[in-house]
Order: sequence, then structure tokens, then C-alpha cells
Amino acid sequence: MSKVNLNIPEVEIREIRLNSITGFQGTAKELVDACSACGGKMKDKNRSFSQCLGCGTSNAACTLTLIQDAAIISHGPVGCSTCLHEFAFTYRVNAYLRQLEHPTQRKIFSTNLEEKDTIYGGAKKLEAAIREVHKRAKPKAIFVITTCAAGIIGDDVESVTNAAQKELGIPVVAVFCEGFRSKMWTSGFDAGYHGIARKIIKPARQKRNIINVINFWGSDIFREWFAEFGYEPNYITPFATVDSLSYSSEAALTIQACSTLGSYLGAALEQGFGVPEIRNSPPYGIAQTDRWFRELGQILGKEKEAEEFLARKKAEYMPKIEALREKLKGKTAYVTAGASHGHSLLALLKELGMETQGAAIFHHDPKYDNEDERADTLSHTVADYGDVPNYNVCNKQEFELVNVLNRIRPDILLARHGGMTLWGAKLGIPSLLVGDEHFGMGYEGLVAYGERILETIENDEFVKNLAKHSVNPYTKWWLEQEPYTFLGK
Repeated sequence: MSKVNLNIPEVEIREIRLNSITGFQGTAKELVDACSACGGKMKDKNRSFSQCLGCGTSNAACTLTLIQDAAIISHGPVGCSTCLHEFAFTYRVNAYLRQLEHPTQRKIFSTNLEEKDTIYGGAKKLEAAIREVHKRAKPKAIFVITTCAAGIIGDDVESVTNAAQKELGIPVVAVFCEGFRSKMWTSGFDAGYHGIARKIIKPARQKRNIINVINFWGSDIFREWFAEFGYEPNYITPFATVDSLSYSSEAALTIQACSTLGSYLGAALEQGFGVPEIRNSPPYGIAQTDRWFRELGQILGKEKEAEEFLARKKAEYMPKIEALREKLKGKTAYVTAGASHGHSLLALLKELGMETQGAAIFHHDPKYDNEDERADTLSHTVADYGDVPNYNVCNKQEFELVNVLNRIRPDILLARHGGMTLWGAKLGIPSLLVGDEHFGMGYEGLVAYGERILETIENDEFVKNLAKHSVNPYTKWWLEQEPYTFLGK
């Protein structure tokens, strides 16, 4: 098991810690076999042309901005904080869906580094900003996320935050997530959770009947599920408070809605605070749902309750699943999403009897922080349902996606991230984006997702009309090239 070190300010990036890659083209089974053959020590492929790249700063902010009573300071030029407004919007919408009684305004600030600050340093500006944010917002914790500018000029952010913590009497946390630090923007998740684990989470006072849920901002399905076992969810970090995070060490166990998101924090809670984590991949598809609930029951000492729970779900939902399989049989699909959730979507499609024509997955972790093969979502999908052709690992290179979609023309495109469905729609391909990562979980989730897929395929008039009138920005020359022309050998 990789060792989590909470005594150092910076988390090790995924390229080093997990040997993560962003370049692969082949089949899903070929990638699984290659990872197994080399013991997870993959060599990445580079692209001679790259259209875009995600930023770790945004992903770190994703884990921190939704904490109800904390404040975020982006230490860098003001432009680096402009992407953070989307999390304020996400908070407002999903706080309403979660029926929070008193959702609070997001507290997002920037030190606004300018040209002269890159010469003389921005430490003094950061000190002043922390004091001003404490005065204005009165947060219970302040997180300082670093940007490329702060990293390049070498500001000693850790010393500034440590001094501010002593002065103000609240946690002031440096989160090192500069965009150039890692090609894996998912390293930003790890940076945010590293900051929480080393400066927010405290040793347990006593164990309680709560289960940590590391997730984005999906619907509250776990409350009903966990009630069957006598527990309730403790969500990390959407809508959490500093106090609820502080005592997440008192939970009976930790689960992850997405292994890409929660791999590091799950390991940190187990190694640093003695909270065991469910090793099996999230409950998408029948095979994985059964494994997941059985491990849940085993850890809680409630194996009988888990089996009874699964039996009731099977009796209620299997007839509906069989009916959906009949309607979707032979339909083709393509998936574009982050790693673990993308693997889960592939499992859902296979479970519904659809033919997966390929996938564009944003990165690949050859191993997880717990180094347990049960956490390998892609391996499970291949073992349970068979191979996936046209499997491409790419860091959101949309020019490759458009080329592939133009060639294979699936019946539906499934996407996880906003903006990706546009490319399918412009080609006349029905496209579906579900932002709720819990939507497809469990037996009921399989039915819900299947019904949404069927509805999207049957209502294709809009995308057909859009295709007639849209202009493709990619040239005929490119669309005639092999999709992976620029991917190194």
C-alpha cells in the first residue's frame, strides 16, 4: 500500500504516486492486461499536438469550495479564479435539491497577483488577503489554493498560512495545485483532500454510526440505503461543514462515489485515522452492486441485512431491467468521461444489453492508493462484461473525440462533463449528460439510467436538425486522418 504522509505540505502527484497516464489507444482489455503485465508501472505516450488540458487548481477548488463555512483564496492572477464561479452555481442548485435549510453564500477570493508581484513576490499580499477574508467572511477555515504564477515566483505559501493560523486561531490551509504541477488534473483532487486530511480532520473522540461518502454533489441516495443498516451518511465535501469534516475520523467506514476522486482521501482516512474503506468499486451494474453491498455488510458486521437488502432490490427491479434490455438490445453507444466514472458508465451500458463502440477516458490510474485490485473499475468492467473496442485514454482532446464519433456514429453518446455532448449533437448523435454521479447507482439507478437512455435515443429530432445547420470547426483533412495521428507510439 502506498504510504500517505500527512506531515508534508504537498501531496505526491499521480504520475509519480500511481504511474497515471493520459495517452493510450487500443481496447480496454489490452490496457488492463498491459497494467497487469508491468505491475502498474506504465510509460505514458505524449501527443505532438494538444488542443486543451484540465487544470489541477480547478479540481482542488471543486473539493473545497462546497464546504459550507470555509473560505477559498486563489493565490494568483484574478483570471485564475474566474473558473471558480461555476462551483458557486453548483452549490446553489444542489443545495436546493438536497433541501439544505440555510445554504450559505460561497466565499471565493483572489489575491490578484499583478506583474510587479511576480518580481517582488506576493507573500505580503497573501498575508493581507487572509486577514481581510477572515474579517469579512468570518469562516471556520481558510484554504489557499496556489496557481502557476505563485508557483513560478516561489512564494512560501506554507509559512504564510502557518503564521496566519497561529494569529487567527482557525485552520489556514495551503493547497499546492498549480496547473503545471501535473498533467493529471485529478492530482488537484488529491491536493485538496491532502489539505483537509492534514489540517482539518482530527483524531476520533468516539466512533459513531456514520459512513463517510467521498463524492461530488450527487443526490442523497445513501441516506435511504444506510438507514437499512442503522447508519447515516457524512458527505465529503459537498455541503459539509468544517466540524463534520473534522470528525469524519469517527465514521465506521468510508465509501467513494468515484475512485478517481476519492482514492487518496480514502487511503488517508484509513492510514491516518483508522477508518476502513470499501475497496470494491462503486455500485454501478448488477455484479458490482452485489459486490459493493456485500463488502458494506461485511465491514459493518451486517452480512444478513446486506443479503436481504439485495434480495428485495432484485425482486423489485429485475423485471424492469429485463424489459429495458429488450428495448435497448443492439443499440450502440460511446462514452466520454473521467476514468472511474467512465468505467462505471461502460458497465451500465453492457448491463443493459447495449453494444459499447468505444470510449474516450480522460486519464488512467494503473493502480489506486490502497493498491487493492478490487478498486480497479476498468478491470471489473472487462471481467464482468467483456472487452471495449476503440478505447482511448486522452486528456480531453476533443479533436480526437470528434474524429472517432464521425467514423463510428453510435446511437447515443454518454458524457460526464459539460460541453462534451455538444460534439455528438452537432453530428446528429443523441447525447446525454447526467451530472448526478449517483443517478446510475444500484438496481434502481440501472433502471433510471436505462429509461433516460431510451428517452434520449427516441427523441432525436433536435440533434438531427442541429446537424443540418451546424458548422464543424474541424476540417475535412482532419476527419480523414486516423483519430490518433498525433499520439506517440
